[in-house]
Amino acid sequence: MELSPLTAVSSVDGRYAGKTADLRDYCSEHGLIQRRVLVEIRWFQALAQHPEIEELPALSSSANDFLENLCHNYSVDDSAAIKAIEATTNHDVKAVEYFLKEKFSEYDELSEYVEYIHFACTSEDINNLAYGLMLKDTLSEVMLPVLLEIREALASMAESYAALPMLARTHGQTASPTTLGKELANVVYRLDRQYQALSNQAVLGKANGAVGNFNAHLSAYPQIDWMALSRTFVESLGLEWNPYSTQIEPHDWIAELFHAQVRVQTILIDLCRDIWSYISIGYFRQKPVDGEVGSSTMPHKINPIDFENAEGNFGVANALLDHLALKLPISRWQRDLTDSTVLRVIGTAYGHKLIACQSLLKGMSKLSVNEDRIRADLDSSWEVLAEAIQTVMRRYGIDNPYERLKAITRGKTISRDVLHAFIGTLEIPQEARDALLRMTPADYIGNAVEMARINS
Repeated sequence: MELSPLTAVSSVDGRYAGKTADLRDYCSEHGLIQRRVLVEIRWFQALAQHPEIEELPALSSSANDFLENLCHNYSVDDSAAIKAIEATTNHDVKAVEYFLKEKFSEYDELSEYVEYIHFACTSEDINNLAYGLMLKDTLSEVMLPVLLEIREALASMAESYAALPMLARTHGQTASPTTLGKELANVVYRLDRQYQALSNQAVLGKANGAVGNFNAHLSAYPQIDWMALSRTFVESLGLEWNPYSTQIEPHDWIAELFHAQVRVQTILIDLCRDIWSYISIGYFRQKPVDGEVGSSTMPHKINPIDFENAEGNFGVANALLDHLALKLPISRWQRDLTDSTVLRVIGTAYGHKLIACQSLLKGMSKLSVNEDRIRADLDSSWEVLAEAIQTVMRRYGIDNPYERLKAITRGKTISRDVLHAFIGTLEIPQEARDALLRMTPADYIGNAVEMARINS
């Protein structure tokens, strides 16, 4: 059966293929192979630049141009050629080496130096750097931009509704009022912290041979400071050098990255559930889309499917990324191969995350605020002012203020008149009494308006 979005086993390349297309340059096997080729070429160039490797002279500008062309004009056809070689070698990185040897043989100046391709390297010297580049590029080009888009959408709503009073609910029960903007600003602040952590995430790499001790390197060129060369090389790729490893870079930084992303997605799951709940009680309306069906049997329905889709896909992404973060730093002795197969699901995890982010953005774009419904809820919840009244009573030394308010409000629907009658019995200054009598649930919002605008 021919592979297509309809026959794909995974939904990220099937049903949702259009939503995950931005990941293909980075998280596909082609994206990984392309970065392996880049690392191999850059290592060859680094060796050629070292004056103590006399057998590999400095490259001419034309030879370097040839290598740069291999890097910058690398194509899917090149990856297919490497996969064809792998069908024989049954080794993905060795296939890259053989591919480059074929390419080098086409250029006279390079043809006699093909044995310096993959020189003194173990496969993991290439793989860890290729994955580091892949994850760094994906983060900067796809994941941070979409997170920023969500953040900006939320910040805009927080500003727009900074002063819209809204009944809060703690434990699902009516509670001291807030504003819609303040509740959204809470999410913006949480996301900002995680965005900062992701932006500052160190991406580590190593290039030190089969067990991390430069054994092969020193056997061939004992006079070279391989630690210094390794550091310069890794940092030239835009990565942070890790001097200590076994055969594999230990992946601790990848665990840090994935757990940071899990925190982001957990915050967004929380947001999805809250918006879903506000839709269910009428605080948000969803704009109808022509031709869209909410239910196969109930024509009136506009289901909050975008938020449900986002929640579900964030959950799948979290499950995969959490497993990766917990598994990857563990390797038997100097290495086992369990990390290799697990790393290949990064694209799947990121695919579900990207699907979720796009669904969340789509859902938010269809929301409209039902101010009448929000105000009606406030107008029918005068019991929330009991907090303010008993706090003023405390100020003026009235005994048992909490207990007295509890007796008339707990578990009851309280009207404005009942509260005003109670306020009238209080032995407090007239100015304080008048302030309480003027207060309404919509006024009792503390500094929510100011807080809503701090982060937006």
